[in-house]
Amino acid sequence: MILHVVDRARAASSVDRVIVTAPDPEIIRVAEEAGVEAIKTSFDHPNGTSRLAEVAERLSGEMPAEAILVNVQGDEPELDPTAIDAVVLALSDDSEADMATIAVPFGPDGDPTDPNQVKVVTGLDGRAIYFSRSPIPFDRDDAGITPLRHVGLYAYRREFLPKFAGWPESPLERSERLEQLRVLEHGGRIAVAIHQSDGGGIDTPEQYAAFVARWQASHRG
Repeated sequence: MILHVVDRARAASSVDRVIVTAPDPEIIRVAEEAGVEAIKTSFDHPNGTSRLAEVAERLSGEMPAEAILVNVQGDEPELDPTAIDAVVLALSDDSEADMATIAVPFGPDGDPTDPNQVKVVTGLDGRAIYFSRSPIPFDRDDAGITPLRHVGLYAYRREFLPKFAGWPESPLERSERLEQLRVLEHGGRIAVAIHQSDGGGIDTPEQYAAFVARWQASHRG
C-alpha cells in the first residue's frame, strides 16, 4: 500500500522529492527495495506533523527555510495527485500562512454528524477558523451553508515545523484529538484549499480488500 501512495505522490506536478518516513524497519525495507528514498524515524512521535518535523530537522542542510514539505498519509493509495498540487498552491499563494490543508463540501451521501469525519470552518480570507469532530457551523436559521469536510493532507513551510514540534499539546488539540488545533491555539495560520478529493484512507481489512479489488479491476487487460 505504501508504494501505491508513493506513486500518487510522484504523479503530483508540484513534487520534486518523495521520501517514505516511518519508525518501522519493515516499511523502510519495502521502500528501499523498491528504490524509494526512506528515512527511519523515532517511535516517540504523537502525530504525523511531529514526525515530519524530525525529518525536516535532519534534512535542514539540504533545503531552504521556505521549502514546502507535504505530509501524505501512508494509508491513502487512491489520493488524487491534484490534491497535493492544490495544497502546495494554497500555501505558496498565502505568504503569511504557516501551513495549508484541504477541504471539500459534504455531498448528499456525506454525514456531517459523523465524528470520524472532521469538519472545518474558514474565514473570508480562506484560512481555517476551527476544526471539529462535531457538526460545524451550526446553521441556526437554515441559511444554506454547506459544511466542509476536512481532508487530512498538509503542507508546511520547513521553518515552521520546529516551532510546531516545540509547542506542547494544546487543550483543544487534546479535547478533539486533532493536531492542527495546536497551530490555531498558538496563533498560527492555516490556509485551506477547497478541492474535490474522493480518495479516502484505509483503516480496516475490508477497506483494503475493496481497494485491491478496485485496483485489479482497473488494471485488467
